[in-house]
Amino acid sequence: MNIQSAINKELFIPRDERMLVAVEVRRRKRKRVPFLPTGGTGDYATFICLSVTNTRPPQLVITKVKRFRGSPAFIRRSQWTVEQLRQVNGINPNKDSPEFDLVFDNAVDQWVASSAPEKCIFIQILYHACQTYWAGKAGSLGKTGKLGKQRSLSLDAHEAKAGSSEAPGPAPRSRSLQERRKSYAPPRQTEFINCQSKLTGEACTMNLVIYRCKAFFNRMKNMMVANQGRPQGRGQSGQRHTGSTMGNVVHRVNMALGERGDRLTRAEDKTVELMHRAQQFADTAHKVTASVIYPASLV
Repeated sequence: MNIQSAINKELFIPRDERMLVAVEVRRRKRKRVPFLPTGGTGDYATFICLSVTNTRPPQLVITKVKRFRGSPAFIRRSQWTVEQLRQVNGINPNKDSPEFDLVFDNAVDQWVASSAPEKCIFIQILYHACQTYWAGKAGSLGKTGKLGKQRSLSLDAHEAKAGSSEAPGPAPRSRSLQERRKSYAPPRQTEFINCQSKLTGEACTMNLVIYRCKAFFNRMKNMMVANQGRPQGRGQSGQRHTGSTMGNVVHRVNMALGERGDRLTRAEDKTVELMHRAQQFADTAHKVTASVIYPASLV
């Protein structure tokens, strides 16, 4: 069982939630408190998790989870809803990088993911989850607005009918409903800045598959490096040779995936350029055809 499945089983499934993605992070700028002793860098591992509740309407939640060294248990720390997430900053819109920022109503967290593919997977899933959530929120608000409008119209009709038999006067209840409708402001959606277009675009399933493969091979490489760093006894030269060979294979596959991603990005840019050229050619051909046909029609 991998770490994401363990976190989901231990923390989210008992609370009737479903985890969508988790990324292991460390602070880009560590907070230092002068009167507290500072521990080592490996005292605990931090994970940023995105989950959705199984209730209706569903809620999108971002949770900070920690696991301390020597303990198999995961501990839930801070938690925010998507309404409190104001901004997601990808730091560099031109290349894959592990740095990103999360800006909430009451906190700003600057993180570095364990690898650039892990961060890209997290931002890609977070972006589409936010789009789905806000679209559903707008749909439910639209239905509520229609019901409220019908109710206010029926109340206005009832008050008008009652007022026709009595002396004319102001309608304070209908006025209060109108004031409430005018004072309503739609919720502000999460802003994504400095994020690559392939992470926030529509057709990005292939990119997500590539990033998942990169993250998988990166985790395998880290495990192999960690195993090679351990002391080995006699008779393990064959295992060392197998590990180095496997590491070379993982490195070559990782490089091939990176080159494939770059080629896909260049192909996408080339397609957009060809579309613009085709449009310009069509406009020029239309003008030439009109200039040839128009004098003939005058004769």
